[in-house]
Amino acid sequence: MTAGETASAPPPAAPAGTRGADERRQLVKRAGIVGLGTLASRVLGLARDVVLAALFRRDETDAFFVAFTIPNALRQLLGEGAVASAVVPILTGTLETDGDEAAQRFFARARGASLVALTVVTVLGMLFARPLTDLFADGYRARPEEFERTVAMTRWVFPYIFFMGTAALGAAALNAKRAFGVAAFAPGLLNVAWLAAAIALPGILERNGIDRAQALTIGVLAGGVLQVVAQWPALRRIGYLTRPRLDFSDPKVREMGRRIAPMAFGIGVYYVDLTLSRRFLSELGPGAQSYFTWAMRLCDFPQGIFVMALSTAALPSLSALAARGERGELAQTFTHGLKLALFVALPASTLLAACAHPIVVALFQRGQFGAVAADETAHALLWQGAAVWTVAVVRQTVPVFYALGDSKTPVWISAIDLLAFIALAVTLRGPLGHVGISIAVAGSSAVQMALLVVVLRLRLPELGGAVSRDLLVSAARTTFASVVAAAFAAGSAILVARVAGDGAIGRLLPAAAAGIAFLATFVLAAHMVGSTELRELGQGLARRLRRRLG
Repeated sequence: MTAGETASAPPPAAPAGTRGADERRQLVKRAGIVGLGTLASRVLGLARDVVLAALFRRDETDAFFVAFTIPNALRQLLGEGAVASAVVPILTGTLETDGDEAAQRFFARARGASLVALTVVTVLGMLFARPLTDLFADGYRARPEEFERTVAMTRWVFPYIFFMGTAALGAAALNAKRAFGVAAFAPGLLNVAWLAAAIALPGILERNGIDRAQALTIGVLAGGVLQVVAQWPALRRIGYLTRPRLDFSDPKVREMGRRIAPMAFGIGVYYVDLTLSRRFLSELGPGAQSYFTWAMRLCDFPQGIFVMALSTAALPSLSALAARGERGELAQTFTHGLKLALFVALPASTLLAACAHPIVVALFQRGQFGAVAADETAHALLWQGAAVWTVAVVRQTVPVFYALGDSKTPVWISAIDLLAFIALAVTLRGPLGHVGISIAVAGSSAVQMALLVVVLRLRLPELGGAVSRDLLVSAARTTFASVVAAAFAAGSAILVARVAGDGAIGRLLPAAAAGIAFLATFVLAAHMVGSTELRELGQGLARRLRRRLG
């Protein structure tokens, strides 16, 4: 051990219970930072989707959504997936046991390995854009112009994975050092660039003989560059903006590879799932891809604001507790995060399912997006929205396996999830079209959630007893408040729709009434049943307001 390593060694640890309680207290604060950044990104993303729906035809958005899906899916292996399963746990463990200098050395080598992999994948993706499009959207062969557009867009949007993977690795260092702000807000730059390109570039491209839909790929690439550059000052401040190093003999780099290896199989499972869903949708006629995707985007909104924020904020804490062998504190921290996630996800599920149509009409029905498109998107949203809470449980549970060094279990459960999806999709796509695919996604997510929870309970017995009872009581309270609020919201939307006109304001009023009724009723009902999550989040908000006003 060098003198520098000795100097950077962590100070004597506090008692385990104290550290675990502190991690739980900090969880809401950290999730709030991530959630605020994600909220900004989601609001910009919603504005982007509204613009896309209004300015571009369905054949253009169908082509783009397929093209963007292909490289975006690789984020699970080379971006967020690798970060969650390998980089953050190893980096956090190195910080805990060996100090900051050792962690910086590991990060430089991890970045070197990552850049090599990202470059190879990007080049291969651009070279094989045509067979990839054939794989994901064989149904477009019946519409040659749309097929060729999708091939071209796939080729030019593929470098996005290089920038996204680089940004994900930078976010890993920032999150491991508990610097969540920049990593949380940087993704919003993608939507800023995307939105600006969608508005400014179509006319310019068309006048120069270029497909106007390529404005979307230009926006994505510009946003990817901005995400990477935005992290540089923060990485420099914490000492992690160092030159990448290639050293595959480093034991920790090898451990990173071993942890990612099961994800290579997992990404294969994920790709089969994704390929089949996109292929099924490509065979269902114009608009099916877009209706399904916009419903998915609306579901991403509540998931991203707090559910994914909690998962992101919790992973370093879970990894640190696992590295110290504090399994009881690990179980309590996970359960605490899951209760908070369900407090957001359960009401989101009930609201999206109960008020799908007025929400879609208010947000999207204008320009190229007419009443038929609103109806079709709402049907998909009803089913996908009902599954928001199951996705939330999955997103909170998987990081615990990663923190425990188990990246295999989530993979084989994903394989079972795939079988469930195929069975449901093949059965339902004929009679129900793209709505059948949405039902298949929701059903397979429920299967995945149930299996993950059962296996985690076996792997982490500390989740039993009082910890489990506390979670069930909390979930029951949140479910009751959510159902009551959804009933009031749906009734409010129906009543307002009967008196509202058909104009732009008339399309907004039912959704606005539903939102107000839901929020007021949910807060009241949650308070009446003694929700501790409402009190915790309310106290955190009150403290923040007092600091700002004081």
